[in-house]
Amino acid sequence: MKRCLVVIPTYNESDNVPEIIPKILSLGAHFEVLVVDDNSPDGTANLVKLLQESNPRVHLIERKAKLGLGTAYVEGFKFALARDYEIVFEMDADFSHDPHELPRMLQQAEQCDLVIGSRYISGVNVVNWPMKRLMLSFLANVYTRYITGMPVRDATGGFKCYRRAVLEAINLDAIHSNGYAFQIETTFIAWKKGFRVCEIPIVFVDRRVGVSKMSRNIVYEAAWLVWKLKFKSFFDAF
Repeated sequence: MKRCLVVIPTYNESDNVPEIIPKILSLGAHFEVLVVDDNSPDGTANLVKLLQESNPRVHLIERKAKLGLGTAYVEGFKFALARDYEIVFEMDADFSHDPHELPRMLQQAEQCDLVIGSRYISGVNVVNWPMKRLMLSFLANVYTRYITGMPVRDATGGFKCYRRAVLEAINLDAIHSNGYAFQIETTFIAWKKGFRVCEIPIVFVDRRVGVSKMSRNIVYEAAWLVWKLKFKSFFDAF
């Protein structure tokens, strides 16, 4: 069975990490978890350390400040590549992504290089979001698909499964986007490099506890990024 690392960036997720990490580990001995914590004031990192004491499949990177989603994933991906993991997942800590979908995504990775757990590949599968936020997310993906030409219906989604070769082919040091722009950028690069990108339907449920990290700056960053990617694609600058 392939060695799998699930990368979870956290900031103030103390209510969630004690539950989600054991659920992931229960899926099989080939699953391991890496939490990349941005100096959460609520003690998230300390709770991960407690789990580490009883399970060597739990890993932690502690950062000194809130540095953002994209840089957290880049650190997690570098961790995975340095330790010979064959499959790398990314997901949220707040149960908006169901851990029980991980084996299904792993199975799909036998045919695909990048598997996206998609909210929009079979209708709109989002639960408990306000209509304003749902429309923003849906239209952002329509906009991204139209500008870039990328045949992906949920380019902003953060529930993904990468084969190692994809991450090896991406220049991680050249990625500076954060927020949902990071998801667009990594998927676009994988697609432009000829990797097989596919989507499988998931049900996305709004977080049970805690506070969303969505901000206006995150939206603006993603809106500008798609034009940057389109321009770079003319020169194959990836």
